[in-house]
Amino acid sequence: MTLLILRAYVLLLSFERALARGEFTRVYRRVRDRACRPSPSNANRERACRAVNIACALYFQQVQCLQRSAVVVCLLRDLGIPATLVIGAQRLPFRAHAWVEVNGQVVNDSESSVQLYGVLDRI
Repeated sequence: MTLLILRAYVLLLSFERALARGEFTRVYRRVRDRACRPSPSNANRERACRAVNIACALYFQQVQCLQRSAVVVCLLRDLGIPATLVIGAQRLPFRAHAWVEVNGQVVNDSESSVQLYGVLDRI
C-alpha cells in the first residue's frame, strides 16, 4: 500500500507541474497513451483509489479533479484495470469536472454529482 501511495504522490506532482505550465495536452496524452496491463482485480481498484485519497490528503496543496482523476486512471491501468478518464462540463453556470469510470461505473466520485455534467470526452 505504501508503494501505491508513493506512486500516486509522484504522479500528482508530475501532473501538477504540467497543468501549472498550461500543458493540458501533455496530461491528456499521458493518460490516453497509458496502456492497461493484464490481470484485472477489484481488490486492486479499491486499494488504488484509497492510495490516491491518502496521497491527496498528504499533498502540499488542494488537488483538482483533473489531476486526481488522471492519477487514478494511471494507477488503475498499471494494475490491469481498464479505467477511463471522463471530462464533462455544465453550461450555466459554467463548470467543468473530471472523474474516472470502470466498466461504466464511477469509481472516484458520486454518481449523483457527475450527472450534472455533459460528457465532453472519454480518454
